[in-house]
This record gives sequence, C-alpha cells and structure tokens, in this order.
Amino acid sequence: MTQLNNRFSTFFLIALMTFFLGCASTPKQEGTGEYLDDSVITTKVKTAIFQEPTLKSTEISVETFKGVVQLSGFVSSEADIDKATEVTRSVEGVKSVKNALQVKGR
Repeated sequence: MTQLNNRFSTFFLIALMTFFLGCASTPKQEGTGEYLDDSVITTKVKTAIFQEPTLKSTEISVETFKGVVQLSGFVSSEADIDKATEVTRSVEGVKSVKNALQVKGR
C-alpha cells in the first residue's frame, strides 16, 4: 500500500509541477494571469482612444504584451499621434507605449 501511495504522490507532484510550469511566463510568452491583465489593459486603452473625440479609433490598433502597449495604424496628423500616446499612457497598468502610428499620406 505504501508503494501505491508513493506512486500516487509522485504522479500528483509531477502533474502539479507541469501545470504550474505550463502557466509560467517566458520572455516571449505570457503566463495566464499576464494574458488576462494585458487583455484588460488593451480594452481600457481602446475605450480611452474611442472616447477621445479627436481620434478615429477604427484606424488605430492596440496590442499589449506584459504591460507594454503598441499602437499601430493611421491617423490624420502628428498631433493625433501625440494625443494617442498621451491617452494610452494615462491608462492604469500601462508600463510603456511603443507608438508605430503613421500619418496618412506619408
């Protein structure tokens, strides 16, 4: 019976370690909790941009990885690029902003 308990304990520990390591983050991949946090940040940034009347939010893409937000797409002016960056930085949870927005027609 002790051997059966030992095998069960070993199997349980291996399964538990696999589960936790599978959910851990790496430099190029988020853990489950980080993914959910980044999804929330992305949603908040999109909402903040949408609520800014000077920005056309349908032409701005937002992606978040480990709190770093990347903006891409097209806007009408340099002022819109600055405004989008400002709005994004004001969102709680944003660690930094990578702005790849471009002015239309350039």
